Amino acid sequence: MTSPRPSHCSCPCSCAGPGSGTGARTGPAPRARRVELDPDTVERDLARLVLTVIELLRQLMERQALRRVEVGDLTEEQEERLGLTLMLLEDRMGVLRDRFGLEPDDLNIDLGPLGKLL
Repeated sequence: MTSPRPSHCSCPCSCAGPGSGTGARTGPAPRARRVELDPDTVERDLARLVLTVIELLRQLMERQALRRVEVGDLTEEQEERLGLTLMLLEDRMGVLRDRFGLEPDDLNIDLGPLGKLL
């Protein structure tokens, strides 16, 4: 009889595996299930995630701005300021991508069955 998984454990480890009896972990989880953390790439990976979120928001803001321009919701001065701001943001994104060695496609995360994010 197999013991139920301890309430504090939600991982796919062997703590409640067949024959464990006590519910105690019998050894390390299989290598394929471990999270691989590489100290050399943590900063780049974090930057990639943050820049992906910023790029998604930038694209949404750009689409919203285009809609407002098409509807005639903005004054000429507001359109000019909005255009300059979006260009500046796009330029800064390029600088940050370069700093972390990322290409624009690196920010397009694959969401599996949903497809690419951007």
